[in-house]
Amino acid sequence: MPRITKEDLSKLVQDPSGQNRSDTAEKISREFTTETLTDSERVLAEDIFRLMIRDAEVRVRKALAKNLAQTPLVPHDVAATLARDVDEVALPVLEFSEVLNDDDLVDIIGDNADSVEKQRAIASRAHVSEVVSATLVDIGHEDVMVDLMSNQGAEISEVSLQKVVDDFGDNERIQKPMIERNHLPITIAERMVTLVSERMRSQLISRGHIPEGIVNAVMTQSQESATIGLLGDGVEDRDVELLVEHLHSNNRLTSGLILRALCMGDVSFFEAALARRAGVSLINTRILIHDSGPFGLEAIYNKAGLPEHFFPGVRAAIEVARETSFDGEEHDKERYSRRMIERVLTQYGDLGVEFDSDDVDYLMGRMLQLPGERAMHH
Repeated sequence: MPRITKEDLSKLVQDPSGQNRSDTAEKISREFTTETLTDSERVLAEDIFRLMIRDAEVRVRKALAKNLAQTPLVPHDVAATLARDVDEVALPVLEFSEVLNDDDLVDIIGDNADSVEKQRAIASRAHVSEVVSATLVDIGHEDVMVDLMSNQGAEISEVSLQKVVDDFGDNERIQKPMIERNHLPITIAERMVTLVSERMRSQLISRGHIPEGIVNAVMTQSQESATIGLLGDGVEDRDVELLVEHLHSNNRLTSGLILRALCMGDVSFFEAALARRAGVSLINTRILIHDSGPFGLEAIYNKAGLPEHFFPGVRAAIEVARETSFDGEEHDKERYSRRMIERVLTQYGDLGVEFDSDDVDYLMGRMLQLPGERAMHH
């Protein structure tokens, strides 16, 4: 391709038509991106850009923006000016230019609170920082939120995600890309459980955002029929603790929920819930539950303020957990859960303990849904 020549510039002076200026803008900006210019040619080109970004004709500025959006060599002031231009000039720069920084982007979002297109371009950048995504979330245009949630290169803080759930929790266009994100904090996933369709709930589980046992406990609590399920494997302690903290701060860490989780074989949730309610570290709580003889469990249980009449059932459930290792056979989780529930109910029958009828109904219902030992061996 021919280099920038004196003729180009003299032609601009002699025939300053819009077409000519736009052709020159196209030529110089394209050549600039090939990185073949000498230093003095580059300086000259940059000076020409600084004149052209003030050109009255949109097509001149548009030719520059189209070619300069992708190059990291463009001077910051040129990129920042183009990014604030009308949409057809600004959009490629807003979406692709790495020369723009967070301050530029936050500024531009603030100045263009009504321009959905500019915000969508920013939401679609290869990398969006938490501060930029928070600025977009505060304005909260639906289309922008769809783009932002769909962008795996966008970092979005938990606070921002909470706001999106507040504003758009029941909106399928936004639920879907949220669930498809690589990482969704468990506290957000837990709020979404009751907002989304059954199909999306199973996606929340299969993508590893939230354990199945917790989904079921939450669904049961919201009076919807919980599908059978147990805590998925490989959930991080920290995730379970985060969830427990979230439930606790919303007054939802009830003794019923804790018992149900345990009967579904969700021992790690039980441990974290007791630790939280008792104000004891998770490590010490585990020692008390599992390793400190007959009185450790009772001590931590009482400190957690759980109802006395539940205790025999809890002790039975922990014994089942201690005796059981999953055999990896089909339905081993269901067999385990059934065994645990049978043991808990037997314990109550033998002791003649008064048992909250809701919980009995719930446990009986769970047993009816779980295939019996025999059915599983066919």
